[in-house]
Amino acid sequence: MSTITLSRRRTGFTLVELLVVIAIIGILVGLLLPAVQAAREAARRMSCSNNFKQIGLALHNYHSAYKMMPIHGAGTHPPQPRDIWNNRDESSNRRLSMLVGLTPFMEQQGLWDMISNPNDADGDGTIDYQSMGPTPDEINYDPWVSQIPMLRCPSDPGVGLPALGRTNYAACTGDSMWKVRDGPLFVRVAANTLPYPERQTEAIRANAASRGFFVAHKQMRFRDILDGLSNTIAAGELATDLGDKDVRTSGTSGSFSTNNNEGVLRDNPSWCKDQSPSIIDPERPRFWAPAATILNATEGRGFRWADYLPNFGMVLTVLPPNSELCSMGSATRSNLVGVSSRHQGGAHVLMGDGAVIFMTDSIEAGNSRNPMVWENGTAANKNQVGAKSPFGLWGSLGTRASGEVIQEQLNQ
Repeated sequence: MSTITLSRRRTGFTLVELLVVIAIIGILVGLLLPAVQAAREAARRMSCSNNFKQIGLALHNYHSAYKMMPIHGAGTHPPQPRDIWNNRDESSNRRLSMLVGLTPFMEQQGLWDMISNPNDADGDGTIDYQSMGPTPDEINYDPWVSQIPMLRCPSDPGVGLPALGRTNYAACTGDSMWKVRDGPLFVRVAANTLPYPERQTEAIRANAASRGFFVAHKQMRFRDILDGLSNTIAAGELATDLGDKDVRTSGTSGSFSTNNNEGVLRDNPSWCKDQSPSIIDPERPRFWAPAATILNATEGRGFRWADYLPNFGMVLTVLPPNSELCSMGSATRSNLVGVSSRHQGGAHVLMGDGAVIFMTDSIEAGNSRNPMVWENGTAANKNQVGAKSPFGLWGSLGTRASGEVIQEQLNQ
């Protein structure tokens, strides 16, 4: 008699097998996630670079049209002379950044039409703002709060109030903060205007130290860039403030600043770093110390795309990229502002010829405690008028006519 044996075929997975598969998937996701994040950041960085290239193209088109660059610190004069830091509604008080002049060349013709014509902001039939608008702090003036996509880096998460229209790109004004806000134009409201000899003295000071691609309030042309457009930085990237006491995006105030003493920063660009740990948090050097007081929350880096003042519209090639913003105690002063970004390890700069280059934080930047060039500098301090930049390759890229030879190959 034969025996028939029946066998059951297994139709599922055991619990152990499922756990093994889940573990393998988890490991693969863990391995791939950094690569995906890196790919996303690479795409954002490329988009940022493309934005900057478009700004460079706009700059060249502007120069082709007007035979000069847009003035950094342009705009209308008030009926009576006013200090450049005064906020006004009846005029822009010569506070407009070079980006304002570029708007028609950045596919923002509609925005330019609003700026260049009288504006009835509340629609009641009366003119509220004259042509070229009020000073760029006015929140009720629509152009100043407009967000221009070309001026934003995708890696920067900053958005909305307390900023007005943000920008991640700003004009390069050289390798010295001495008189960088004023340029050859300097007006005092107390006496209507400075007496002529004093204005002459201020102009001498500004001309000695304002060695960048842009000079505040001054007409500049490509012919002024004697070191060559490909060897001179026209504009730099900056990270906008997030209200987190980041040393790159917010300056200190009160006793934690130089309290409007320009000479302190001029003679030691690393003054803020040298005050640590009272100013910079030693455990988190990217942030100000908990006890440090910072500038007004509305005065963060890059908070006003239309404002030429250093905090909002300038970069200097003194300290290397992503260094601290060392302040004289107010956003309206000639603060030591630098290049920064939310990218890893560096930031973009726009060269005068339109090339966009990613500069690393480790670029050769000379002696960060050497005094900056100014009218009474000395050969012993390597900061006399006409001297080569004391801040190495980085400083020399920020000067337009110092006669320095750039031997390094700058990668694009």
